[in-house]
Amino acid sequence: MTEETLDLGPQARIVARLADGVTDDQLAAPTPCPDMAVRNLLGHLLGLSVAFRDAGRKDLGPTTDTSPEAVVPDIGPGWREELPKVLDEMAQAWRDPAAWTGDTRAGGVPLTGAEAGTVATDELVIHAWDLARATGQEYEPDPSALQLSYGMLLAAADDPTRGGGIFGPVVPVPQDAPLLDRAVGLSGRNPGWTPGT
Repeated sequence: MTEETLDLGPQARIVARLADGVTDDQLAAPTPCPDMAVRNLLGHLLGLSVAFRDAGRKDLGPTTDTSPEAVVPDIGPGWREELPKVLDEMAQAWRDPAAWTGDTRAGGVPLTGAEAGTVATDELVIHAWDLARATGQEYEPDPSALQLSYGMLLAAADDPTRGGGIFGPVVPVPQDAPLLDRAVGLSGRNPGWTPGT
């Protein structure tokens, strides 16, 4: 994991823009995340933004201690206002260099600050791809966030426990493929996924 800090703001704004582009009739559409419709993916983004905001602030409690598998995430009627707000709050929390130091927790998992910041970045990069693919939107991640995400995913590629953890089995992608496609493959997704596949 890196000891460097990263401004999550640019990637958080990309996620907010993609969420703003979701139409109401797309909320029930499938996503690359198994068993998650667009509305569940948006709910997951909302929950992880709160969790990693609080992890960055070292404000540990129910928001940082609840496993993401504990409930199927969903959105409420105010999600269009709430999601960009918590994404911005999360990015603001990680602008404090202290967020990247010491120990914290997210999803009930103890992490160093640097690990948590890196995981938060990866969540924003990969789930933005999920959302863009599910809703037919163009997506270019923040280059610095993508590089950090790719480095984390590459380091986890040979983890023998990954099949039952937060990542699925690696999907092989050509080494000359774009970096985003390689990161998506390392996350256990098929870069060619479309809603009809």
